[in-house]
Amino acid sequence: MIIDYPKNYIKEILEEVKTIAVVGASPNRDRDSYKVMKTLIEHGYQVFPINPKEEGNLILGQPCNADLSFVSGKIDMVDVFRAEDAVVGVTKEAILIGAKVLWTQLGIINEEASELAKNAGLKVIMNRCPKIELENNIRIVD
Repeated sequence: MIIDYPKNYIKEILEEVKTIAVVGASPNRDRDSYKVMKTLIEHGYQVFPINPKEEGNLILGQPCNADLSFVSGKIDMVDVFRAEDAVVGVTKEAILIGAKVLWTQLGIINEEASELAKNAGLKVIMNRCPKIELENNIRIVD
């Protein structure tokens, strides 16, 4: 199912957020989460990798945390690279830490998580990739 978001909605989000947690980040250069994280850093975002299996290790020079609650800085957006059944739990964490945006990657749609996030005041994008959106010139970095 393709969710059609207005281009301005996506553009606005990518211009407003400054910090992004990548849940399901991987140190493997061949994984999509690694490639997306690299692109986000290259576009000037502060990125926090989240993966309990990599806790304490560096991914692209950034210290990895076990979950969102361990991040010391403010997180504007939570980008989810987890199976659909894990999205509700990640959404609850995102709400607790005061994130502004819940973003799930290509192929990940969870209506319950979407409703939870929207009801808590978060903007939601599902089944999209910020790397692709950025590469399509949605945001121009100064």
